[in-house]
Amino acid sequence: MNGAARWRRAVAGAGQRYGAFAALAALVLANVALTPNFATAGNLRNVLIQASGPVLVGAAMTLVLATGGVDLSVGSVMAVAGAVAAAVIGPAGPWAAAAAGLAAAAAVGTVNGLVVTRFGVEPFIATLGTLIAARGVAQAVCGGGGAVPISDPAFETALGKGSVGPVPVPVLAAAAAVAISAFVLRATALGRYLLAVGGNAAAARAAGVPVGRTVLTAFVASGLLAGTAGLVEAARLGAADPTNLGSGLEFVAIAGAVIGGTPLHGGRARPVGTAAGVLILAVVGAAFNMLLVPFAWALVLQAAVILAAVAAQRTRVD
Repeated sequence: MNGAARWRRAVAGAGQRYGAFAALAALVLANVALTPNFATAGNLRNVLIQASGPVLVGAAMTLVLATGGVDLSVGSVMAVAGAVAAAVIGPAGPWAAAAAGLAAAAAVGTVNGLVVTRFGVEPFIATLGTLIAARGVAQAVCGGGGAVPISDPAFETALGKGSVGPVPVPVLAAAAAVAISAFVLRATALGRYLLAVGGNAAAARAAGVPVGRTVLTAFVASGLLAGTAGLVEAARLGAADPTNLGSGLEFVAIAGAVIGGTPLHGGRARPVGTAAGVLILAVVGAAFNMLLVPFAWALVLQAAVILAAVAAQRTRVD
């Protein structure tokens, strides 16, 4: 490989690793200069809070994408966790309600993992089924499609409306999820197994990696993180909305992961990059809203960002 080819490959590799962060920084700086009131503390706080749920779901998605799979049910799992918590919080109290919501979310993740590993169903098909079924379960738990208020101050403050110093709890939860996911992938045997399965499942199995158990663990972890996002959003909004809570966030999570450098074919995963990708989409939406530009154009720009990120992942050296 000649010097020019090595230089092009190095630039492409740097773009894959750091492109999302550079794009996010450029986008923020452009809005600071061009969008009135964008740089206020209140607006930046709101953007981070609004992005916290998608970042949590993005961390969940990244773990599954690392194995070469996908979890389309994450938005519906959010709704299930919120619905179960709202249903039991009155008689059981806030902490039992949170535990019940997480248990329900983990159960959906377990179903996803078992359907994929024991029955050989493709993750796309398996989780598409649970996307529909879990949304129905959430509505049934809430007695229909209407939102169920959560009027427990301790629950709302601890998970959705409180702060630790100047940092809102939802933002802390999202940051913790990203940090833990990154640590697992970089520094644990489970992380190595996840990436090995995504890189080449047959070779990983031949090397002694417990492929089925690893994939199952990824889906259970995805369920738990999505369930955490559901509890945070329900607490922040003061209600569990089984119809709308988490709706469409599976696509935001996939888009954020792709923008952040996690490929759909597995073998590589960047949770911190996923968070940056989600924040890019959030900043675009917030800026268009503040500039009174129709949101339809924000969707067009977000789609362009996603396509550019996919193109940047393709390293070609002529």
